[in-house]
Amino acid sequence: MPEAGVCQRLLTAYAEPQRHYHSLQHLGECLTHFQAVRHLAAHPGEVALALWFHDAVYDPKGKDNEALSARWADEVLVQAGATQPCRNRVHALIMATCHQANPTEADAQLLVDIDLAILGAAPARFDEYDRQVRQEYRWVPVFLYRRKRREVLRSFLDREHIYSTERFRQSHEAQARANMARALSGR
Repeated sequence: MPEAGVCQRLLTAYAEPQRHYHSLQHLGECLTHFQAVRHLAAHPGEVALALWFHDAVYDPKGKDNEALSARWADEVLVQAGATQPCRNRVHALIMATCHQANPTEADAQLLVDIDLAILGAAPARFDEYDRQVRQEYRWVPVFLYRRKRREVLRSFLDREHIYSTERFRQSHEAQARANMARALSGR
C-alpha cells in the first residue's frame, strides 16, 4: 500500500466525477482479487503497487492514461528510493493494462487477469460494469459506442483464452464468455 499522502491522492483520483467504472469500486475489487492470489506473484509488492496505480490517471477521452499512471507511479518510486529494476517492473506492469497484447511475464499475466476479472463476474455485476463503462463514454454517439463495444468484447471472445493464468481460467473464463456472449446478443 502506498504511503499515506500518496494513498490519499490516489483515493481522490479514483473518486473523480468522470469515473463510473474506473473508480474506487474497481480498485477495491482488484485489490480483493489480489489478496486471494498474492502468493502467485514473484514480486507481490510491485504487483500491489501497480494495481493501485494502473488506473490512477483516467480520462475517458485520453489516449495515454496508462503511460501517465505509470509516470506517476515512477515519481512515487523515485521519491521512495526504489531501485531501477523495481521501477522498470512496475512501469511494465501498469503498461500491460493497455491490453494491447497478452502479457508473457508471470506477474503481468496475474495483474492483467485481475484487471479483467470483471468480465467473469456474476451476471448482475457484469451488467453493472457494462452500464458503468457506457456512462464513462456517454459522450460517444450510441451507434458508434455499440459498434466499438462489440469490437472490444468480440476481441476478447476471439482469444483462445481470455485469462493468462490457470487460476483465472478455472475461476472466471466460463462466466466471462457467457457474460460477453450475452452482452453481444443484446441480452
